[in-house]
Amino acid sequence: MGDNKAASLKSIAAELGISVSVVSRVLSGKARQYRISEKTEKRVQDEAVRLGFAPNQIASSLRLKKTHTIGLIIPDVSNSFFSSVARFVTIEARKRGYSIILCDSQEDARTEIEAIRLLQNRSVDGLIISPVGQIGDLLKGLFDGGLPLVLLDRYFPDVELPYVTSDNVQGALAATDYLIERGHRRIACIQGLPDSSTNMDRVAGYRAAMEQHGIEVDETQIVGDDFSERNGYVETKLLLQQQPRPTAIFSLGNLPTFGAIRAIAEEGLSIPEDISLLSFDDHYYSAFLAAPLTAVAQSEEAIGLFAVKLLCNQLAGNPTVGGVSLATQLNERSSVRVLG
Repeated sequence: MGDNKAASLKSIAAELGISVSVVSRVLSGKARQYRISEKTEKRVQDEAVRLGFAPNQIASSLRLKKTHTIGLIIPDVSNSFFSSVARFVTIEARKRGYSIILCDSQEDARTEIEAIRLLQNRSVDGLIISPVGQIGDLLKGLFDGGLPLVLLDRYFPDVELPYVTSDNVQGALAATDYLIERGHRRIACIQGLPDSSTNMDRVAGYRAAMEQHGIEVDETQIVGDDFSERNGYVETKLLLQQQPRPTAIFSLGNLPTFGAIRAIAEEGLSIPEDISLLSFDDHYYSAFLAAPLTAVAQSEEAIGLFAVKLLCNQLAGNPTVGGVSLATQLNERSSVRVLG
């Protein structure tokens, strides 16, 4: 079997006029690691398919004690932000010769721990996780025990682990500042999961903008308890009953935003004539709503790319210290009214 494999490698190399080592690295998923061009990688793969040759991945895994799989745990696969990030993680991992085992923790700490144990039992080479619960110590223990891992979107301020996230403080500050500059003072903030770093940073940005403009933060205007559509719907219903009601709502996630839109419509109100709405998280169809939505956009592609890069650096024995924070962008549309 070994002689047949070597002969196949030599056949591909001879046909393409390249070295056997290049062919071997491409077929073992190490093209990126050895800076082999995408053109050469594709030529090798196409020739391997033509010859009906495929390396024995199971035998290779047993020999190298690697499974060429990465575990990915996200909080909610129905959330377009996380599903988009998962897509880009999968694309980048595939380029590097890894398959993804995807788990949905359903924003539940117990389900999250079960998913971690499942992936450990599957002997994944590494783990990318957007944590729900306060499991920093658990993950730190796994990391110190030799499991390569990267935190995605959410991190633990007091636990030193590699992570990639958006600059949520600056994004929320810019969004709130945008509302204030357009005359809004009574700005409600519908938050997500209160203990998550994502939520805490966005609330901190909201508070900072209010304070910079000399506006006292009304604690009754910071509402909500998770990143669900239901949360946005319920809290918006309650906010609209207030007298005086807010002139603007800043929703800290795309699903709460959709819930807010539904609640506003049910109350017979219009955006932005009756109430302004601004969302943290953009979506491709935000521009096509009845009132095109002004939103803080994150780069799902960059987040997915960096998460895989940070993990692969660890797998290659060259870990990156600390985390990566990516800039956001405020996309201005027409869901915010200028008050006179």
